[in-house]
Amino acid sequence: MRCYLHALLICILLAVFSSLYVLNQLASSLDAQDERTLGKPQGVPQSGRHATGERLNTKTSKDERMHLAVVACGPRLEETLVMLKSAVLFSTKLLHFHIFAEDHLHESFKEALDSWPAEIQPQFNTTTYPITFPRDNAAEWKKLFKPCASQRLFLPLILKDVDSVLYVDTDILFLNPVDELWALLSRFDASQLAAMAPEHEEPRIGWYNRFARHPYYGATGVNSGVMLMNMTRIREKRFKNDMTSVPLRWDEMLMPLLQKYKLNITWGDQDLLNIIFHHNPESLYVFPCLWNYRPDHCIYGSNCQPAEQEGVFILHGNRGVYHDDKQPAFRAVYEAIQKYPFGESMARALLLPLEAALRTTKHTYCGRASHLFTQRLQRSARHSPPSHRQQR
Repeated sequence: MRCYLHALLICILLAVFSSLYVLNQLASSLDAQDERTLGKPQGVPQSGRHATGERLNTKTSKDERMHLAVVACGPRLEETLVMLKSAVLFSTKLLHFHIFAEDHLHESFKEALDSWPAEIQPQFNTTTYPITFPRDNAAEWKKLFKPCASQRLFLPLILKDVDSVLYVDTDILFLNPVDELWALLSRFDASQLAAMAPEHEEPRIGWYNRFARHPYYGATGVNSGVMLMNMTRIREKRFKNDMTSVPLRWDEMLMPLLQKYKLNITWGDQDLLNIIFHHNPESLYVFPCLWNYRPDHCIYGSNCQPAEQEGVFILHGNRGVYHDDKQPAFRAVYEAIQKYPFGESMARALLLPLEAALRTTKHTYCGRASHLFTQRLQRSARHSPPSHRQQR
């Protein structure tokens, strides 16, 4: 009888434990299913943090947007809008524009972007922000190099909920889908947290290696007009520096760095970035010059070999060349995108007028290389979203 009771007790205990195990597995399965179904949105700015708020597309709960940041101060409204237009024209994934601008420009940005056709609106979201610097040193940061340019240094501290961002200057024109540059984030190794192009390809005409009075990255420095940033990694990293033997966080490093080098730097925040990555070269991914093609790549003869092979992916019209007659080939591309009506045939309304304009620039060095400007445009026009290719 005693043996029978022992056996019965063991059977009851086994049944209880089995039931608990099954219930636990079922609960885990349901939790996993809920997580897959609901997703976990990342990088969505929190309300109450914006100057003019944001317009969000809610087609997907998972944040698959490409985040594009730009800083606009002074007479840069129209130039910025043409840059944003070029980004929308060729990209396939949803874009989120983070526009940092002086307060009086906010309403102008909103009105201009709201005026874009209804079929374009679902392709982008916008958040506008005031120009924001640390309170104790705001005036010093704002006057560093061009007005507000150093705002880009503080993006990881302001966009706290955004994992990654592509920062571009206002004088950038996309001739290739933003998606392809955004995809470079997946090529970062475990140490890399930002990507930029070299300042020069040819050391004989390089600025940093000939004139810099401060450390700089690599052989010729890097240009910060197009900068891909994994901001989560930037916020987490402790950076080596020449101010202390102790590695510093990004927010701890910026002001001491400016104080040490402010009498030696010429190009403002770009010089500070060069100093940072000189001491932390393992943290930088360097992409080729076709992602940041400037007049320097053609005014002394063509010296961007990747563009010779594949065309120009991003045109960077620094030195104000979109608005004067010094580099008419650059100006022709800017004006072609500016005048292009959304929804018209790209072949007829963008490429044909541009090619005709570029033929008149062959007397200049950059004009002779201008076939590189249309090489990617031709391909991008064929593969752009249907709303940009339709005939009227």
